[in-house]
Amino acid sequence: MNYQDCIREIPDFPKKGILFKDITPIFKNPEAFHNLIEDLYNKVKELDFDYIAGIEARGFLVGVPLALKMNKGFIPIRKKGKLPGEVIRAEYELEYGSNTLEMHKDAFEPGSKILIIDDLLATGGTVSASIEMIENLNGQVAGLAFILELTFLNGRERLSKFPVISLIKD
Repeated sequence: MNYQDCIREIPDFPKKGILFKDITPIFKNPEAFHNLIEDLYNKVKELDFDYIAGIEARGFLVGVPLALKMNKGFIPIRKKGKLPGEVIRAEYELEYGSNTLEMHKDAFEPGSKILIIDDLLATGGTVSASIEMIENLNGQVAGLAFILELTFLNGRERLSKFPVISLIKD
């Protein structure tokens, strides 16, 4: 399936000079959404992992159905202040600012292998913060999966010690 047809470009969002790649039209198209989960499944099924960690918010939209399909647990990685239990946090830089992510300290057992999933790989800052938290809790990152990779931002280079999977390269 050509997912590029389902990606909408929004100029100057979230700030002037950014061309935002909006994947949400994929989710309103049942065939595209179903194919997306199937394609991700086929790309990650050979990896050895115990959990899927989805990064808020679009990582939840693909991480949860993929976790169900693969009979894996799901770990939410959220923005600061959204989780009720004891958390670990990591700060990161975006192309257009900074933010903080959190994860429950008891999200997985030490030694667990985790696949991290998000919608977009840009500079790699968001996923690097997620990796940091998982490793600080003695988890092993088994791989990284994305719907869209913005290759011109070279995020993959920052993540070279992990298997990186992306369905679309732009």
